[in-house]
Amino acid sequence: MAAATSEHRVFGMTLLQQVLLGLVLGILTGVWLKEQAADLKIFGTVFINLIKMVVVPLIFLALVSGITSMQDPKNFTRVGVKGLSTYLVTAMFAVIIGICAGAIFEPGLGVQINREHLEVPTAVSAIQAPPTVGQFLLDLIPTNALRAMTEDHFLQVIVFAIFFGITMNLLGDKVQHARIVIQEAASIVFKMIELIVRLAPLAVFGFMAWSVGTQGVEIILTLARLVITVLAACIVQYVLFGILILIFGRLNPLPFYRKMAVTQMMAFSTSSSKATLTTAMKQLQTRLGVSESSTNFLMPLGACINMDGTAIYLGICALFFSQFYGIPLDMHDYLVLVLTSTLGSIGAAGIPSGSIIFMGMVLSSVGLPLEGIGLILGVDRMLDMVRTTINITGDSAITLLIDRSEKKLDESLYYSK
Repeated sequence: MAAATSEHRVFGMTLLQQVLLGLVLGILTGVWLKEQAADLKIFGTVFINLIKMVVVPLIFLALVSGITSMQDPKNFTRVGVKGLSTYLVTAMFAVIIGICAGAIFEPGLGVQINREHLEVPTAVSAIQAPPTVGQFLLDLIPTNALRAMTEDHFLQVIVFAIFFGITMNLLGDKVQHARIVIQEAASIVFKMIELIVRLAPLAVFGFMAWSVGTQGVEIILTLARLVITVLAACIVQYVLFGILILIFGRLNPLPFYRKMAVTQMMAFSTSSSKATLTTAMKQLQTRLGVSESSTNFLMPLGACINMDGTAIYLGICALFFSQFYGIPLDMHDYLVLVLTSTLGSIGAAGIPSGSIIFMGMVLSSVGLPLEGIGLILGVDRMLDMVRTTINITGDSAITLLIDRSEKKLDESLYYSK
């Protein structure tokens, strides 16, 4: 499949250059128009809606296509176990990085703000307690597969797609025609998103103008320590991905960082892992040499369960509110935070600002007040851009490493310019 997302040019500029231009123009427009720039958000909203239109078919078809290309049950089981275990372990370590950053920088100390006017956001009040293990497992199984798709229950879509793909493999040559149809349908969806991605620079412009124009710098200055803490933890996680590639993949991580630049810019500007999913998949296959089967199976899975940036954020915010309200946490609380923040990062599922919705679950699990969540909404949009970049980078790095361990990686393409 051609690398259309990276080679498509407008006025001689690559997609990365177009996105950077949209980013800079958006920032300047937001500074100039201030709150009047809010109307420009429509460009970004149209882009996100177009992505949402095709993301469920993409996840389903990509997963089924990836599974059916691994017809040996041992291969599928091995790759699946590697993917799930690695995603969960990295998410837990991301929470620990966030907690450590919160303990070192102490972002909640010294914040001066009127606490009487803090309110619990409406979306947060609906999720105040962590689900039981039994309930979490039951919620993974859709009672109606079509409803799961129409209501964007991504984890349920994944479960159905995996079951569908495994069943097709069991039937073997009897469903060869269906296998071809699914591969062709997946190609159609990929082409649709390829066309949508060409609107990315306009979307970046709209989102950045809206963010800068409506948020300003005042709230950032008020919560500067929190912003710095999140950025520092995300930088550590970002570097850690390179170390993992160097140690476990025995590869130079620089080509990975360089070739994922377009994907990271998309993630930064849209704040949605799923809006960036196809761009990441194309970059992995056409520029980094990752096999199609690994990409199609592991990337949609990672986009729905592997949110390292969100896990970091939830851990830091828990420490922030503990310090802000003067409520100490003990070792048991920290263990609970690791568990609930990991579950919360999975539940956020790549939705813009999804971490805010699950913040109530994390805070209530250790007895912290929910009212303070309204305090961080002013900087959440900007920090959402950063943590989404970490999310998609983590998905891509793990997919690369697992493909390398399966001896499918095209190393010559990985190192090519």
